[in-house]
Amino acid sequence: MFASKVLRQAAQLAERTPSIRFIGKRSVPSSVDHTPHPHPASPTGSLPQGFTSSHASFSSYRDHAQQFGPLRKTITSSSGGVGGLAGSDLGPVAPPKGYYFDRNDLPARFHRAPLTAAEIEAIETGGAAAFA
Repeated sequence: MFASKVLRQAAQLAERTPSIRFIGKRSVPSSVDHTPHPHPASPTGSLPQGFTSSHASFSSYRDHAQQFGPLRKTITSSSGGVGGLAGSDLGPVAPPKGYYFDRNDLPARFHRAPLTAAEIEAIETGGAAAFA
């Protein structure tokens, strides 16, 4: 029982040398080529069409290509984007022909059948009343 305590104390007192040794000071190499290249696993082996002519960097391309919804950075309310118009200005909300928002808007044959008293009793008792 005391052996583990002794070993733990010995390990704390022992000089610890790391297994990894770093050579020299960290620095960014100046010979790195930062021009855009296609990914090595790209099926086409080329950048997207018009990439270099319309985008100065990959981050500007990503900002443009990644989001087309409300999270896109360039959408502002003054440009008519999200929140640019009041809800009443967008027009009435009506389903297209052949679509329905609610089951009760369908013909009567598609409505839910009303529950009978016996079915309600079976549901409330967990089915135990059916065997009594």
